[in-house]
Amino acid sequence: MFGYYLKLGLKSLRRNPVLTALMVFGIALGIAASMTSFTVFYLMGGDPIPWKSDRLHAVQVDNWDANEAFDDKGRLPDQMTYIDAKALMTAAKADRQAAMFKVALPIQPENREVKPYLEIGRATYADFFAMFEPPFQYGGPWNAEQDADSARVTVITQETNEKLFGGADSVGRTVRFNNVEYTVVGVLAHWQPRVKFYDVTNGPLTDAEAAYLPFTTAIDLRLDSTGNNNCWKNSDPGWEGFLASECIWTQFWVQLDSREKLDAYKSFLDAYVTEQKKQGRFPRPVATLLPDVNQWLALQEVVSRDVEIQVGLAFAFLAVCLVNTVGLLLAKFMRKSGEIGLRRALGASRQQLFMQHLVEAGVVGISGGLVGLALTAAGLMGVRVLYTQFKNIAQLDWTMIAITLLLSVASAMLAGLFPTWRACKVQPATQLKTQ
Repeated sequence: MFGYYLKLGLKSLRRNPVLTALMVFGIALGIAASMTSFTVFYLMGGDPIPWKSDRLHAVQVDNWDANEAFDDKGRLPDQMTYIDAKALMTAAKADRQAAMFKVALPIQPENREVKPYLEIGRATYADFFAMFEPPFQYGGPWNAEQDADSARVTVITQETNEKLFGGADSVGRTVRFNNVEYTVVGVLAHWQPRVKFYDVTNGPLTDAEAAYLPFTTAIDLRLDSTGNNNCWKNSDPGWEGFLASECIWTQFWVQLDSREKLDAYKSFLDAYVTEQKKQGRFPRPVATLLPDVNQWLALQEVVSRDVEIQVGLAFAFLAVCLVNTVGLLLAKFMRKSGEIGLRRALGASRQQLFMQHLVEAGVVGISGGLVGLALTAAGLMGVRVLYTQFKNIAQLDWTMIAITLLLSVASAMLAGLFPTWRACKVQPATQLKTQ
């Protein structure tokens, strides 16, 4: 029977092409507006590493001024001092740990035909790669011994490898960053997290770094942090004074593979802060946090209130489009009252008529969904052009495609319920007399 109802629905829609087009485009516009906003919201707030997000934790300690909280919301500092990052790395109480900071890397290619250019890099520890799991195309990460030795080694990205070595396996070759030669130990395959959750302070929607080098090497070479630096009191002059200061400029993440290890690390962290207070640091009350990835994204408000409001407004627009569709469907179905009365007189049940017209509404929904999908893709393209920081999240994936189509069909079916019910209430005797 479904095939028969589908045939009747298509025939009915072809009878009134202008009305059908209005309904289809009405739903399509509502779907496009809502799904464009929802896609950005979903991908920005979605779990960026779902298979282990509950085991990765940002480390927060409150070293800030006794008279003033870090920010107006009373949150703990979002980064850490070099003193604390170094101490926690040396303690090595987690399953894995990595301090890190953002650096600028002037790259000087061997090929004289390629001009020197500037890229953003990340100084970190070997555990970074095991914790965040970027895929490798060639080679692998450096090891703990090279961390300890401040080795001149680097992991570069696929894109950097293409520029410098034409995409060939470059493991063992050297690259020059700021007049210092580094040996390539690994080349990453393309890796671009939707949200750069491990460094939201310096931009959650920014591109992944072009190269990675040991944290200890960056300190040994006195590479300045090009990320966010915050200080609540003046530091002694010079590089050593900066390292010994209360300025926060490093990120620190740990991997803790069980609840017991999480509790143990929290106790260790509290004890560390208490000990530092005895030495004259940490003037504020003891406060430490170990948010996991999703808690961290929520805490740092990666999905802003503006984005949430835009999603709400977009779905409100979809509701308006559905109300218009209800009116158009009601007008269309009531114009068919004579046909409906004749079918009732010939023995068709109300249930059969209800299903017939609901299938017709579903056809409108599918058509609106397909058009809406194209408009959504165009809308996301416009978002990427107007807001370049959204280029990694303003993308349709298969999940969003499925949601778009399901939402369009569900919306049309919902819009068709009342017109279909009204059409089925037609009294056949009355219609036959008038005809």
